[in-house]
Amino acid sequence: QDDSEAARLYHLAAEQGMPEAIYNFAVFYELGRGMPQDVGDAAQIYRFAADRGYAKAQCNLAVLYMNGRGIPQDLTEADRYFRLAAEQGNV
Repeated sequence: QDDSEAARLYHLAAEQGMPEAIYNFAVFYELGRGMPQDVGDAAQIYRFAADRGYAKAQCNLAVLYMNGRGIPQDLTEADRYFRLAAEQGNV
């Protein structure tokens, strides 16, 4: 219920390298839940998890690239991350 406490806990877990926590922390940044919204920072955090093979992060990062939201639009990168996610069955 308390988004700021959840964000704090996700951040602690993310610092331990837990991919799902890294992803969830990025979601909180993207949506501004429990912290100021910063889609650019969310994209960097998604990229960190995506480049380590976390499919949900790959998909979310692809959407940001596709829409140019928080990062410059790059359809080549969007396609690459969508394909990586799809290879893991996340469509």
